[in-house]
Amino acid sequence: MQQRSAARPDTALWTLVIASVAGFMAALDNLVVTTALPSIREDLGGGLGDLEWTVSAYTLTFAVLLMMGAALGDRFGRRLLFTVGLGIFTAASAGAALAPGMEALIAARAVQGLGAAIMMPLTLTLLSAAVPPERRGAAFGIWGAVNGLAVAAGPLIGGTLTEHISWQWIFWINVPLGAVLLPLALLRLEESRGPSPRLDLPGTALVSAGLFGIVYALIRGNGDGWSSPRVLTGLIGGALLLAVFVLYETRARNPMLPMRLFRSRAFSSVNAASLFMFVGMFGSIFLLSQFLQDVGGYSPMEAGVRMLPWTAMPMIAAPIAGMLSDRFGGQPVVVTGLLLQATGLALLALVVSPGVSYPELVPSLVISGLGMGFFFAPTANLVMSSVRPEEQGIASGSNNALREVGGALGVATMSAVFSAQGGYASARQFVDGLTPALWAGTAAVLSAAVAAALVPRQTGRVQEPSAERPDPVTA
Repeated sequence: MQQRSAARPDTALWTLVIASVAGFMAALDNLVVTTALPSIREDLGGGLGDLEWTVSAYTLTFAVLLMMGAALGDRFGRRLLFTVGLGIFTAASAGAALAPGMEALIAARAVQGLGAAIMMPLTLTLLSAAVPPERRGAAFGIWGAVNGLAVAAGPLIGGTLTEHISWQWIFWINVPLGAVLLPLALLRLEESRGPSPRLDLPGTALVSAGLFGIVYALIRGNGDGWSSPRVLTGLIGGALLLAVFVLYETRARNPMLPMRLFRSRAFSSVNAASLFMFVGMFGSIFLLSQFLQDVGGYSPMEAGVRMLPWTAMPMIAAPIAGMLSDRFGGQPVVVTGLLLQATGLALLALVVSPGVSYPELVPSLVISGLGMGFFFAPTANLVMSSVRPEEQGIASGSNNALREVGGALGVATMSAVFSAQGGYASARQFVDGLTPALWAGTAAVLSAAVAAALVPRQTGRVQEPSAERPDPVTA
């Protein structure tokens, strides 16, 4: 094992820059395509199912392969696998921009997801190894601010590039960034590995197949019907495979995800909070961006600009939250952020109407943005501090996988609520569906706050290995 608790200041700074930019690229592609879909359909053709897969192919491969990416990094070297993932992601972005048809675009998006799944969980482990423990909260705060901005600003960036240049540029933008980061990663990052001498191939296959079934069913549920054989097979089969995965991991000699990690109340609670937070956040952004366009009458770029009171807040709040978590511990900061996020969504549910003016929405958007910023950085610190340093790779991978699954679940669940109560026929019907969906999002984020409240208050700094404390993950 080659895990370090600190590195030279210049190494720490370079690692922060590289990890943040790479995380931005991966997180941005979750939602950047949504506002470009009409232009893509006009240019490449295809039906509604093709457009849906343009978004879903990335989410699906990203979610189900995250844990495999972390395991590969632990086994073969995190810097090495980070650069491999970054190279795959960059090449696939160029392939998506050059795609001559929908099939090629969907395939490129799936490969993008593969690269992001390898790269994304390793950003946190590389950062944790390079930054001293007493400064990791602030470093995670900057990382969280950049990633939070990417997730929420995806529709704005996609709409702006599509409206003023072309939809291909939502993919081309990754290519120069990747070309610059690749040599920097090789020259400036330090290598580290996890403790396991062998890959857990059966465990990797079981968890990947199980997550694939569940995420696929969540994505297809609204379109195919929740009782359709395909969706039920995905849900039931995926759940069974994950159950087999849990049983196997309790007996495996070199498990990819040691089940004893879940004996830690901190690890279990912070992962549950992440899942529920992304259910409420992703589903809300998905519907609110449509509300601003379909009911407010704004163009994609104009709608993105009007989301800035929400999307810009993490850049301000997340670094502050990171520093507060260094001083007071991450748990109270995360709980505060989730309560702010829930308050913002509840206020939106109370004020949305067919004739609502934009200034009436601004306070809710600001509160939601503050809450999101207060969530990201301390959560990363809590995840890393709840496990041994050599297990941070797989901890990061599992947390990111749960976030992606939560995002898919949030879009599917809130869209189902929206469809059951309203529709797109008129502004009134849209609001009739949006209001209960926002209340569902509020309930999800409040559930996240309850889970976060169960995290032990003393868990705020990353634990270091100790000969006197052989099992630091039990809580």
